[in-house]
Amino acid sequence: MSANHSNEYSFFQGVERNFDKASKFTRFEKGILEQIKACNSVLRMKFPVRIGDTIEVIEAYRVQHSHHKTPCKGGIRFSLDVNQDEVMALAALMTYKCAIVNVPFGGGKGGIKIDGKKYTPFELEKITRRYTSELAKKNFIGPGIDVPAPDYGTGAREMSWIADTYASLNPGELNALACVTGKPVSQGGVRGRTEATGLGVYYGIREACSFAEDMDKLGLSTGLKGKTVVVQGLGNVGYHAAKYFQGGGAVLVGLAEYEGAIYNPEGLDLEAVMAHRKATGSILNFPGASNLESAGKVLELECDILIPAALEAVITGENAPNVKAKIIGEAANGPLTPEADEILNKKGVLVIPDIYLNAGGVTVSYFEWLKNLSHVRYGRLEKRFSENTYAEIVNIIESLTNKRITEMERNIMLKGPDEVDLIYSGLEDTMIGSYQEIREIYKNTEGVEDMRTAAFICAINKVGVAYEELGIFP
Repeated sequence: MSANHSNEYSFFQGVERNFDKASKFTRFEKGILEQIKACNSVLRMKFPVRIGDTIEVIEAYRVQHSHHKTPCKGGIRFSLDVNQDEVMALAALMTYKCAIVNVPFGGGKGGIKIDGKKYTPFELEKITRRYTSELAKKNFIGPGIDVPAPDYGTGAREMSWIADTYASLNPGELNALACVTGKPVSQGGVRGRTEATGLGVYYGIREACSFAEDMDKLGLSTGLKGKTVVVQGLGNVGYHAAKYFQGGGAVLVGLAEYEGAIYNPEGLDLEAVMAHRKATGSILNFPGASNLESAGKVLELECDILIPAALEAVITGENAPNVKAKIIGEAANGPLTPEADEILNKKGVLVIPDIYLNAGGVTVSYFEWLKNLSHVRYGRLEKRFSENTYAEIVNIIESLTNKRITEMERNIMLKGPDEVDLIYSGLEDTMIGSYQEIREIYKNTEGVEDMRTAAFICAINKVGVAYEELGIFP
């Protein structure tokens, strides 16, 4: 599924190559750049867990890439593909991602080398809790130290196990729940976290499509309405991105999952496809759509926007020449290899990089962490105040105009913000502001030929300034 385990491609070196390309456009001396690039701490562990009648030795990692801001932040993935190179690369991407969206964390990442589908929930719980206590032993977890989150193969359930284990090891710790994000809402989680990354992808691409000058260059009109979209991967990120694109007026023409891919130039109804998959166990043979012989072929379909939302290194030097999309939105981490990047940039494709585009998850994780530290739900203090203020304004307007608004209009106008409204609003503001920052660098820095380099410059500048101001270079 992922090509990064063949010898020739190191994911971490790919990240370093992008870093080196961008660092030439910054003002920092070599030493600071070396410090930003390096992984500060790498924890590799093996621990025993009793599974059924046997004892299994589990391999796991946690990497803290940067301490220019604390805590470190990054997901934990359960996958047989987990290895040190991948975890280091993803931790580095987290550092740059947080910097780009102005979230005050250093980058981190964790992984457990297992196939989560092969274990019962009870066995997964044992593995997750043991992993958490290993992290705690080495001081690699805590609200002010390192805050994990869900990633590939993990979700709210695993995060609640981590929070509970950490809390039991730190009795009386007032902020224990802030040791991990992506928790269930009942356990201190935040509404809107599940769809955050996919919604962030939607906001980011919507913003990219709003600039007439950039769209003219691609031969496209502004806005999302009527644009054809292909989504590879219908996990949490891909599904929610597809859902918001469809809601925003775009046309889903191709969808892929690991069992295969389907295509219909007239458009696919996402919910109907998901219902078909639930009923048959596969998206293939969906009524009205044609099956593609391999899931990878979906990347080469005719479309305006291509969203790779599965694993890394799916677009390589080999298939990049066949990609027909005009905009590629990297919803997954590292879906393009550096070779693919070069080919697509030469073709004039607008590649919106992962270190910006999939930062919706960490942005909302930050909101959850703040909620846990403040011990108050978003909207609790202002919701009624807002509703009362709006009601007074509506009453004044009605008495001045002698006109009454309908009950439906009244309900819409008087609604105060719920937690999820405030989360969406914060996420939308973050994605729009950050895109504009990157685009500014892209447009105004001589020699910068693509958005990825611009995004890395944006990140390096912020981390570099933080290091300078920390005064940690004696």
